[in-house]
Amino acid sequence: MPTEPSNITEMTLSSGQLDSYLARIGIDRPVSLDIHGLSELHRAHLMSFTWEALDAFMGWPSSVTTAAAFTKMVVGRRGGWCYEMNGLFGAALTALGFRVTRLCGCVDRPKLGDIAIGNHLTLRVDLDRPYLAEVGVADALIEPVPIAPGAVHQRGFDFAISETPDGWMRFHNHAHGIARSMDFKADYQNEAAMVGMHDWLMRDPASPFTNALAVFRHTSDGYVSLQNDVLRKITAVGLCEERLDSADQLEDLFETVFDLVVPEPDRVWERVVAIRHQLTA
Repeated sequence: MPTEPSNITEMTLSSGQLDSYLARIGIDRPVSLDIHGLSELHRAHLMSFTWEALDAFMGWPSSVTTAAAFTKMVVGRRGGWCYEMNGLFGAALTALGFRVTRLCGCVDRPKLGDIAIGNHLTLRVDLDRPYLAEVGVADALIEPVPIAPGAVHQRGFDFAISETPDGWMRFHNHAHGIARSMDFKADYQNEAAMVGMHDWLMRDPASPFTNALAVFRHTSDGYVSLQNDVLRKITAVGLCEERLDSADQLEDLFETVFDLVVPEPDRVWERVVAIRHQLTA
């Protein structure tokens, strides 16, 4: 297993970095250290950053450290996946004065089993009660929710949190969600497991991200996603989709829909076309 970076748990940003982050998501100080402030930040983060796993898809370098996520997402105007999205958000919350705990989670554990432990980073924020702050599941919550079993309704979408027989909490995504569920424990931290899974997800041919393009963004009433060459728009009342047919179309979507500065979009399209040919062969 890869060696755990020494700065992986440094969950904070400098004052200058925090100012740059807040400017990137359009939030002014002061921020209230309560559920109202947390919800405002949560929504602003998701409306400003795109979830994307382009690094794994293209074989570009990636890291789980806060410094790397800040450079990529704030300075480079890219998005990120769970380790980066929740990592950067947790660091910003900590710098603002929130009590944040990084939790080792697992996406789709009912299907994958315990081998999935560490394939996700999520956050607990302690206010009047513990809250799940989750900006790293690509198409899920827009605002934080209490860590407690029960139904959750946001923007017309139905979610839920339940307890599993073996002691985990399970977040259930909405009906069209790309990740069906995410398991976590409110006190379970395992940075080494997340580093190991990050390395596997980045490099292994069996990783769902090395052989498929995955880009997601929250909208005012739902989500827009790009999976390989299929663009989907999802709202609470339905889903529509269209198929891309050119590199120019892909580049335009990166810029105008997903607000991403993506290097070498032509090479990304070449990978998409190669995968399309493999799937139709």
